Amino acid sequence: MKEVFEGSLWEAELIKGLLQTENVDCMLRDETLGAVTSPYLTSGGNVKILVNDEDYQRASRIVAAR
Repeated sequence: MKEVFEGSLWEAELIKGLLQTENVDCMLRDETLGAVTSPYLTSGGNVKILVNDEDYQRASRIVAAR
């Protein structure tokens, strides 16, 4: 799995929904840490979105176009 996005919990949830709408399987990593810190902070507690290797290029384009 490859990381396609890193940001706050609320941003990661939005991106995850966008990727799932485009039928890209993904998962959040470090979401517990992101939930423990304030969801409105932009520093600390970053959450990562991971996608399968074969979906990485497509997912990267989707995230970049958001």
